[in-house]
Amino acid sequence: MLVNSLSLPSNLFTSFSASDIRTNQRWPPLKSSNSLSFSSKSRFLCKSTQNSSGVGPDDAVIIVDHGSRRKESNLMLNEFVEMYRRKTGYQIVEPAHMELAEPSIGDAFQSCVQQGVHRIIISPFFLGPGRHWSQDIPSLSAEAAKQHPGVSYIVTAPLGLHELLVDVVNDRINYCLKHVAGDADECSVCAGTGKCILHQ
Repeated sequence: MLVNSLSLPSNLFTSFSASDIRTNQRWPPLKSSNSLSFSSKSRFLCKSTQNSSGVGPDDAVIIVDHGSRRKESNLMLNEFVEMYRRKTGYQIVEPAHMELAEPSIGDAFQSCVQQGVHRIIISPFFLGPGRHWSQDIPSLSAEAAKQHPGVSYIVTAPLGLHELLVDVVNDRINYCLKHVAGDADECSVCAGTGKCILHQ
């Protein structure tokens, strides 16, 4: 199969509302109720012969982060994947770490194939389009795909610039300020680290 670049329609992914995170008490609530959508002008790296307007029943989603030596950081991806699966209703959503931890992209790819999918959507849980997005993840994905001929895949854009991220950043800032003022407990990100303190 040829590797091409293309533009995908804005309805490739089901809308994702910030209110979903608000319902999880382990995460500070978000104030925005706007839905997340991808611009139809976004460019993706892909390897796929299918023309589809969205995630279908024969598809799987892999959400891949960098990976960490810190167990708690890796477990946080598992929690996000569960939130994403619950919100979207997609049946097969797997976590993967680019390096330093398991499951790897290859492990997640194999798990998806074993569940009978014909197309795999690999979504980088990264903010910007750096080297990991442009080189490392596509390379690891291609290597994994070699073991499973007949299964197509796509590496989608990273999070990038999106208005909803403004709400996320602002909410994190305000919640941490409430914590150091004694008005809120540590959030699940900082819990047990002792990092959320005001330095004098």
